[in-house]
Amino acid sequence: MGFNCGIVGLPNVGKSTLFNALTATVNAQAANYPFCTIEPNIGRVAVPDERLDVLAKIDKAAKIVPTQLEFVDIAGLVKGASKGEGLGNQFLGNIREVDAIIHVLRCFENSDIVHVEGSIDPIRDAETVETELMLADLESLEKRLDGVTKKAKSGDKEAKAWVAVMEPALNLLRDGKPARLAKPEDPEALKLFNQLALLTAKPVLYVCNVDDTAAATGNAFSQKVFEMAQKQGNTAVVICAGIEQEIAQLPPEEQPEFLETLGLKETGLARIIKAGYQLLGLETFFTSGPKEAHAWTMRKGILAPQAAGIIHSDFEKGFIRAEVISYKDYVEHNGESGAREKGLLRQEGKNYVMQDGDVVHFLFST
Repeated sequence: MGFNCGIVGLPNVGKSTLFNALTATVNAQAANYPFCTIEPNIGRVAVPDERLDVLAKIDKAAKIVPTQLEFVDIAGLVKGASKGEGLGNQFLGNIREVDAIIHVLRCFENSDIVHVEGSIDPIRDAETVETELMLADLESLEKRLDGVTKKAKSGDKEAKAWVAVMEPALNLLRDGKPARLAKPEDPEALKLFNQLALLTAKPVLYVCNVDDTAAATGNAFSQKVFEMAQKQGNTAVVICAGIEQEIAQLPPEEQPEFLETLGLKETGLARIIKAGYQLLGLETFFTSGPKEAHAWTMRKGILAPQAAGIIHSDFEKGFIRAEVISYKDYVEHNGESGAREKGLLRQEGKNYVMQDGDVVHFLFST
């Protein structure tokens, strides 16, 4: 199980450069003109996790399999996208299909790279894109609510349930606020809300693209973005897409020294993944042994049978129990045998809530 993030923003803010860096490819053409990305580029990257390397070393694993993160590079939005301006309808459709939005904001000055608005203002740029997404959601909900309301008035219970989740979102959008603020807590209502596939219901990670002099500390532009994100309950990170692209071309053994010279402890990729995991409520569990050490992505709060199903649907169907060792205990006692001897291997049933870092062996019937 992985998750995908759509990289969005105005033209010429560094989206394709960031995509190239993250995926260590040159598939996305990074050109100095709008709409150089006509079809969304999709790339998968391994999620770096030091714990996986430790487990592989303990078990002398022949193979290491990290979990993966998918990035979708979506062409630049412009004012009027919700009405089809530029290639608006196509781009909005691409955004609708992703789990989360990575919103790249230009936070650097460079007279050689044209800005579509003629000046650098990341807050204005963020509002431009958010407005287009809200307008698209508003139009979509208004069309759908009319028909559902008629059914609800006739006593249709399902229609009434739909109206209950659609009306609060519509009212927010009419007030110029994103639909995510109307996300219900009730599990059944939440299922319906998620089926609406609203653009402004998706979690947002703001990526402040700065120049190389501000890669470690950020700048006045990025500071404003962080303040905006905090007010919204969203997250922001600072990166320099150009530097990330340079790092991606270096051999792995040379990357730490290069990062150190720039005052950076980790790559932008690592920061984006950590923020993305937190954004989507994701965690990792492991399976490990001599054949392979494998990392698996799961939703926070998932039960053991569902986690087993991530590996194979048959594991969930025939789930008997899970043998679980915490990562800390697994490492401290040098693997499964040592942890078992200390009584730290637990037998967990169908109601066990998986924890981040669990090292698991699932037992199932066929």
